[in-house]
Amino acid sequence: MADNYLEKRYEETLGSGKIRVKKIGHTVDELLLENRSTRGYKKSYKVSVGELERIAGVCTKIPSARNQQVLRFRLVTHENGADRVLPIVKMGAALPELHLPLAGMEPEAFIVLCATVAENPMVDIDLGIAAQSMLLKAVEMGLNGLIIAAFNRAKLQEELNLPYPPLLVIAIGKGNERIELTPIAEGESHAYYRRDGTHYVPKVKLSDLII
Repeated sequence: MADNYLEKRYEETLGSGKIRVKKIGHTVDELLLENRSTRGYKKSYKVSVGELERIAGVCTKIPSARNQQVLRFRLVTHENGADRVLPIVKMGAALPELHLPLAGMEPEAFIVLCATVAENPMVDIDLGIAAQSMLLKAVEMGLNGLIIAAFNRAKLQEELNLPYPPLLVIAIGKGNERIELTPIAEGESHAYYRRDGTHYVPKVKLSDLII
């Protein structure tokens, strides 16, 4: 498919004895850099069910531990329950004084991830793969998102009448924040912070990651 970033992105042609590479679409590095945890969204942009289906659709192509494929998804937009999800989730635990998301910047679409079996290490592997893959797809589509693990599972299951306990929630929308990565050494604080309207995310340098 043309919109699948995992498919071949380069077209090679021969000329003047050299291989010339023509770039098509985003590189993986570009998608990864654009895929920032976003806590503020443009309220004017309404994410559709169709867009959420395209994002969730990557899960028909990604790896699955033991190929169990036990994850299931509830797609929630502003039309079918996003206002009920928002009060149940927490989107900025490291900055409690800001009460994120800020008023007027709340997400109005969510993907709720459940599993047909009890959570276990294999399910957690699938959760990580699925969540990251869906966010990369969202970025490719010009959207942004946030993986949310801080929420009341029992309350969300009841509120959405889910057949399985929710394990993760992904907020989806058109981002309205300035986010920058800042390199740190291994022993420095990993806590994200805000300064002059910019959200900074510390990332350990490659030289400290390699052992």
